[in-house]
Amino acid sequence: MKEIRLLDTTLREGEQTPGVSFTVRQKLIIARSLDFLGINAIEVGRPGVSRDIDEFIAEVKEEQLKAELIVHARACEQDVEAALETGISRIAVFLGTSDPHLHQKSGTSLDRASRLVYRSVEEITDNGRKVRFSAEDATRANINVLIELCRAAIDAGADSISLPDTAGIALPDELRSIFLCAKSSFPEQSLDAHCHNDLGLAVANALAAMEGGADCLHVTVNGLGERTGITPLCNLAVALKVQYGIDTVDLRSINEISRMVSKFSGVPLPENQPVVGKNVFSHKAGVHTSAVLKNPKTHEPYEPGLPSWKGRASV
Repeated sequence: MKEIRLLDTTLREGEQTPGVSFTVRQKLIIARSLDFLGINAIEVGRPGVSRDIDEFIAEVKEEQLKAELIVHARACEQDVEAALETGISRIAVFLGTSDPHLHQKSGTSLDRASRLVYRSVEEITDNGRKVRFSAEDATRANINVLIELCRAAIDAGADSISLPDTAGIALPDELRSIFLCAKSSFPEQSLDAHCHNDLGLAVANALAAMEGGADCLHVTVNGLGERTGITPLCNLAVALKVQYGIDTVDLRSINEISRMVSKFSGVPLPENQPVVGKNVFSHKAGVHTSAVLKNPKTHEPYEPGLPSWKGRASV
């Protein structure tokens, strides 16, 4: 059975949801809850963005959580220095890799971008920290450009590569192919999938990325994030269990953390939200109700509490 790690970015990506701003106290409560849930890694923000973020990073570092903490940094000297000053052991360096990001957003050439990535990662590894390189907008990048920039990061010491679907535009087959290519190009590196939900495909894309070789999947509680958000933690964790037999987090606690984050964020849960919505095990049509009373499996994909219903083979 393949081991899959879940990285939660509610406290970084999730707080980028329009209208959402957690207090430092709320962030600490969420971080502790995610750690108790069994999340493998937690992104805690980009240093220097605001005083609150810097205060939270300083406080959460003292919590002695089991989950790995990660801070973000652009591939530039200013961000790298700020990230190093936090004392956090892993830093995620990011740079856009598609034409719109390289040429319009960053206004740089491929050669200069490669040098920026190499220097940024090298500075971090020279200081004894671990590095994940996030190839922003990877799904719209030329595959040769994508591989070259990832290779620059690896040559400088990055042990993990993230291939985000930044615009939420990829189809599952496309994302699976990108990860297969990446896995064959640098088989020793851990691969992360960060899937936005603009077309409602974030969960399907995260699963496809896993089938292509990703071993770390990014999530937020309730799918919070920029625009329409990213892969929802609860949906993905249950899908991994039901369809692949892969255990990740304590599924008995997901409803509690979902409702807590909904309260803190002010973003209500739709009643038809998969896994944690009010209507998950509700039926109205008489033929459905009658069938479910005889055998819940007639219209329900899994039982409340998730016993060992047999799903697809694990990957």
